[in-house]
This record gives sequence, C-alpha cells and structure tokens, in this order.
Amino acid sequence: MMVQTLVRNIVVVGGGTAGWMTAAALSKLLGGAFNICVIESDEIGTIGVGEATIPHISEFNRALGIDEDEFLRATQGTFKLGIEFVNWGAIGDRYIHGFGSVGQPTDALPLHHFWLRMAKLGRASPLEAYSINTAAPRHAKFMRAHKGMAGSPLGDIVHAFHFDASLYARFLRTFAEKLSVKRTEGKIKRVIQSEPDGFIDAVIMENGERVGGDFFIDCSGMRGLLIEETLKSGYEDWSHWLPCDRAVAVPCESSGPLLPMTRSTAHTAGWQWRIPLQHRTGNGHIYCSNFMSQDEATTILLKNLDGVPLADPRPLKFVTGRRKQFWNRNCVAVGLSSGFLEPLESTSIHLIHTAISRIINFFPRAGFDAADIAEYNAMTNWEYERIRDFLVLHYKVTAREDSDFWRYCRNMSIPESLQRKIDLFSSNGRIYRDGEELFAVPSWLQVMIGQGISPRGYHPLADLRPEDEVAAFLGNVEHVIAKCVNAMPTQTEFIAKQCQASLTR
Repeated sequence: MMVQTLVRNIVVVGGGTAGWMTAAALSKLLGGAFNICVIESDEIGTIGVGEATIPHISEFNRALGIDEDEFLRATQGTFKLGIEFVNWGAIGDRYIHGFGSVGQPTDALPLHHFWLRMAKLGRASPLEAYSINTAAPRHAKFMRAHKGMAGSPLGDIVHAFHFDASLYARFLRTFAEKLSVKRTEGKIKRVIQSEPDGFIDAVIMENGERVGGDFFIDCSGMRGLLIEETLKSGYEDWSHWLPCDRAVAVPCESSGPLLPMTRSTAHTAGWQWRIPLQHRTGNGHIYCSNFMSQDEATTILLKNLDGVPLADPRPLKFVTGRRKQFWNRNCVAVGLSSGFLEPLESTSIHLIHTAISRIINFFPRAGFDAADIAEYNAMTNWEYERIRDFLVLHYKVTAREDSDFWRYCRNMSIPESLQRKIDLFSSNGRIYRDGEELFAVPSWLQVMIGQGISPRGYHPLADLRPEDEVAAFLGNVEHVIAKCVNAMPTQTEFIAKQCQASLTR
C-alpha cells in the first residue's frame, strides 16, 4: 500500500486580515513541520471594513495564546456587546441585537414566550430590558463577565470587539513571523499549473522569483487570483436577495460616549455603519447602485458623521454571493476571495476564522482526497446560506415604503429556508436553530421582534402561570438587570484601567 506524502509547503497568497489570520493560526496549530509563506504586496490595499466582530473571535485569539488586553492595545480596540439597528423596521425605530441570552428559561420554556404573553397585555417592557447585553450599551456600560457570579447577569455578559483591521493584520504578522512564517513582498505576475490535473505548482513574481508550493490558500480578496482567475471556480450571485453592491467608507474623529456596540442606520437605499475605536470612529455607507448614485451615498455618509472626517471617502464595489467551489484542486479560498456577505452582522472575520478551522480539520495529504474537498465545500456552502438568510431577514421584514429600494426589499422573494423561519415565528413565536448555524435563538428573536414581527400567539404552556405571577417574574428579571447595569463601569473607564492603547499609535 502506497503511503501518500505530506503537504509540506503552504503558500498564502495575500496578506491583510485573512492572510495573516491564516498564517498565524497554521503556524501556531500545525507546529514547525510545515513551511508557510505569505505573499503580500504593500502596493495592494485591503478592504478594511471588517472592524466589528462577533464573540467567536475570542476563541481564535485564545487558541493562539494571545492576551486580550495586549491585543486591544495593539489594535486600538474597544468592546462590543451587540449591534444597534436604527430605522430598519420603520423610520424612527431602533433596537439592539445583543450577544448572549435573553433572560433565563423557566418552566422548560424560553423567556420570550412569557414576554410575548405579557406584551399582548401591555404588561412588559421592550425586549432589550431583559438582557444585560442589550441594556448595558444604552448607558455606555461595559465589563467582562464575572466568572464568580454564575446565575447573575454579570456572569452572562458576552462580548466581542471593534478594532482596526490593518493593525490586527500587523499584530498577527509579527506573531506569525516569530513562528518562522516567511513573507515575500511583491505582486504575482503569473500562475503555473501542472498538467493534466490543473493543480497549482507555483506563482511567478514580477521580479521573476518563483514561489512553489503543495497547498495554496487564496487570500487575495474579491479578485480571487487563484480560486477564480486561475481555477475558474465560479460565483453564485445573491444580489437579488441582498441588493446592495456599493459602499463608501471614511474614518472620523471620535465623539460622544464610547458605546460598546456597533450602530447600523438604514437610509434611503442601504445603511450606514458606525464602529467606535479608541482613536477614531469607522464609518461607511453600503447602498444599492440601482437606486442611489455614489455622489448621493457619499453626501449622506458625510452628513451623518459624528466627528470631523480624517480622510477622503473611499468607494468600494462588491457582488454579494459565494464561490461555487471554495476548495478547488490544491487551492482553498479564505476571506473575501471565498465570497462577500455585507458586514451587517459583522460576520466577515468570523468566516475567516471558520474557514481556517475547517482547513485544519480537513488538512490534506498530497493526494488531496476528493471526498474531503467535497465535504469542505458542502459545509462552507451551508454556513454561507444560513448567514445569508439571517441578513436577508433584515431587509425583507420591514414596514418601510418610503423609497423604491425598501419597496423592492419588502416585496422580493426570499429563500424557502428563511420563509419557513418567519412563518414559524409569526404563528406562535417558535424558533428552532438549524443544526449548528451561526445565529442561535436569541439572535433570531431579537431581530424578528426588532424588525416588527408580532407573533399571533405564543407557547400555550406560558398560560399555565397566573398573569400577575408572570408579570412579577418579568419585572424581577428587568430589575436585576437594571441593578447590574447601574453597578458596571462605563466602557471608557474600563478601557482606561485595562487596555488603553498608546496615543501615538
């Protein structure tokens, strides 16, 4: 029986967040048995919109042994408890999609069934009063979960981060190079493929240098230098469900309290993000070019900044969707080369993380087994589709009719998998997680309620307790959370004490 040889030489094409997250993780988790090279050009810029994250990024940093405070100081980072959505369900509406749980289950039912019962009777506060992750941002409060307070809301705090993506890439580059990752500066002129299988043998740099490898990881961004331009993997366009296809981005001076949340404000034909960092605020306006010009989008963005712009607005183009093959032959796409899902729910960096984890789980021998590649592609496709559905929910479920864009979104057809979730919740407030999909019950609950879905009913077992008892139960949950929020420091105070970045950075 012939033993397949190991993949020894790994070439990561492209730096930025995707490239250096990949190189750092592989060098740390695979040990020194592999040669890892990152090809990166200082002349090629990065997209740089993925500065907001979800809590899973902490798992990635912990796996690498990165100290959280050190990471935050190096990246001008702040904390994030959720995302505030403004003007999405209707103009004037605002709600927070927070991380973590909404109350605690009781009588074997999620709290929201009791909340739905009381809300219909006018005896409940807004949903965000029942989660510390949504109550604290309203008061600019933050602290890490207190490990010694199990059962208390202060033990249930779940956080993610905002950070400067270019600084994070630089931080991980230093980390990876200490583990013997080699960086090659320059642009790729052409790609060499073997015959007849079409596998990638090497890339030729503009200076004539040949960089060979056994396994290539494409982190070249939307261009997809290897996965698409070379291997013709194909692209599935989802713009009929997620019609925004342009963005304009600009940083501005910080202003006001340092809120531990991202803000997404819906405009006439898209939405604007606001990401507070220690040294500045990141802003951008994602819009649909079929309904708005770049000049109009830029004017709206600049008009709605909190502070003085620190650079000229930078335009971006994209097509929402995914590669038809994420892994093709001896090449796998990571980051924007694998697809683009707008950063409405801050999933871009998470998709890099899960791709890296999946690569390690399916790490190949030199034979590149077809069954492994097929399963990798199927799992990644499933992940993209579940996140896609969650994003589409924000556009589809709205009462807005003030523009052609929002009328299109209200009336568009949606994936059957999403319609099934909407129908189930609209009937009796039921939500079921689809396998290990990224967004769990609290996320679907907060967005569906926030966007304006009012279920016709709720779980019948929620009627077994007397009305006054249920009202008192909800009142106690709200009171305890408010008391905990009152005891928390502001995010500004917490950062000053724990992880203040250098002012000269």
